[in-house]
Amino acid sequence: MSLAEIEPGILDQVRDRLADQPGELSAHRVAEALRATGRPVGDATVLAVYEALRRDVLGAGPLEPLLRMPGVTDVLVNGPGEVYVDRGNGLEPTAVRFADDASVRRLAERLASMAGRRLDDSEPFVDLRLPDGSRCHAALAPLARPGTSISLRVPPPRAFTLDELVAAGTLTWRGAELLRGLVAARAAFLVSGGTGSGKTTLLAALLSVVEPTERLVLVEDASELRPDHPHVVGLEGRPANLEGAGAIEMRTLIRQALRMRPDRLVVGEVRGAEVVDLLAALNTGHEGGCGTLHANSALDVPARLEALALAAGLDRAATHSQLASGVAAVLHVVRGRDGVRRLAEIAVPSRAADGLVSMVPAITLGHDGQLHEGRGAPELARVLGL
Repeated sequence: MSLAEIEPGILDQVRDRLADQPGELSAHRVAEALRATGRPVGDATVLAVYEALRRDVLGAGPLEPLLRMPGVTDVLVNGPGEVYVDRGNGLEPTAVRFADDASVRRLAERLASMAGRRLDDSEPFVDLRLPDGSRCHAALAPLARPGTSISLRVPPPRAFTLDELVAAGTLTWRGAELLRGLVAARAAFLVSGGTGSGKTTLLAALLSVVEPTERLVLVEDASELRPDHPHVVGLEGRPANLEGAGAIEMRTLIRQALRMRPDRLVVGEVRGAEVVDLLAALNTGHEGGCGTLHANSALDVPARLEALALAAGLDRAATHSQLASGVAAVLHVVRGRDGVRRLAEIAVPSRAADGLVSMVPAITLGHDGQLHEGRGAPELARVLGL
């Protein structure tokens, strides 16, 4: 018997009876609860109800099989009737359904509690990392429509290699060789792109080709990078507790990381005031530093950094000056309409007479799948020592 074949309302009745007499969830207790409701107690019914309740109180509930599917990067719940997965080729609908929005809400609240966070009507949104490393965002109805929303970002079990990214269409062979050269030259770089474009995947692959004698210190708001490297130390931010105290900000972590003798300082995602500390580090002898940044294109990176830095108190001139001297290249990744993530462009900074920096395309990936040189190609060649 499947969950869909269970009589409506029976799960709630059994759940209520079990709650009245706390104890370990077992098939025997489920059978007793079914008898108490006057329902027929066949083996198939008992096992179906037991399995449904077990999934409801352990792990990610009915989403657990989706999270274990090979290649899944995201699992998205839009209320009780819509569940999608992403396996690298765009969003796909699944057959998973919840009985009602209360079931989705219970799962969201339990996921939040697993991370020690609060999710209720007074705090209807939560963003957290689960014990298995998955990123989770939840928003309760009625603020979320068509019902309670859950978004799970699944970390890869290991970092992809550059060769695997070539096979997947993210890079060309020539592009992979250029990126290897960028890492070997200890040049500082940023990986830019939109949400879900593959920034973290590409960065992890590049960190995996760093010389094993180097020490990587990773600073992340939520731990996602998993480079295949023998010497990695990670620092992870922490949100405030229920009393509003105890938060650890990214700026604090970057300052601590600089005292930990990093050969490479890596900021998993630059999204706030920490940009000031990262730019300062890249301008004070910390070669090979890198990080990711949300931006619509490589050309938009200076404006994006300027906006973040201004909010943190660093003026425009200083931001552009540090960008010009501290960052050697920007790698921009995109997600195509076919769902495939690709390196679209490598750009280098160019400083104008007024001191402002613009990004100049050095290499672009054309619609023919070939790499084409742009005005910044000679500067990229200089950075690579070619």
